[in-house]
Amino acid sequence: MRLVRPVLPVLAALLGAAAPAAAHDAQLWFNSTVFGSIDDFAFFAEMQPRFGNGISQLDQLILRPAVGWKVTKDFTLYQGYAYVQDRGMGPVRIEDRSFQEINWKLGEINGLKTSSRTRFEQRWRSDGRDVAFRVREQMRVAAPLTDKAGGVSALGSAEVFVALNDADWGPRAGFDQLRTFAGIEVPIGGQSTVELGYLNRLIQTPSNGLATDHILSVNLFLRP
Repeated sequence: MRLVRPVLPVLAALLGAAAPAAAHDAQLWFNSTVFGSIDDFAFFAEMQPRFGNGISQLDQLILRPAVGWKVTKDFTLYQGYAYVQDRGMGPVRIEDRSFQEINWKLGEINGLKTSSRTRFEQRWRSDGRDVAFRVREQMRVAAPLTDKAGGVSALGSAEVFVALNDADWGPRAGFDQLRTFAGIEVPIGGQSTVELGYLNRLIQTPSNGLATDHILSVNLFLRP
């Protein structure tokens, strides 16, 4: 024990020096989504440019439409497609993504409006041949900040991503990323809103390390 005790601090220092520093990036994400419905038929169309590397370049562009069926007023099923351009590393890579989505308004708990979104994704990318499968689960809470119906609300959400298999273009089975958001929701007319806040993304990197993105998230939701 006398020999081990002085050695332990030295080993800890060496391991700390050898461990790679966690990568951090400041980003800006814009999202514009139009929602609509006709009777039990529902749809949305989304465009989302994401700027990274200290908000100096367009890292990713996502175009994501979907059609769905309102099972009840609080429960909707969607089938969608996402076209994704990845520009952050080297040449532009294209991802085609099919997804199934469940949107569920869970109701109010102590005055807090809660909802859930579950997505199952099938992903193909231009630099690989494999299909990558991924599940995403988001829980969201909204707290009204005024007594006025449809007024400003505080928002919080957490979304975990889990890869279900390995793919030759990068994904590995297991934890993929975690996104946590805190911000406000502001009505802009009718049922349309703007959501503005801070999004933290903890993401698994190809080298099996973790990177953290600090994101200013601006979301425009149009509901005619």
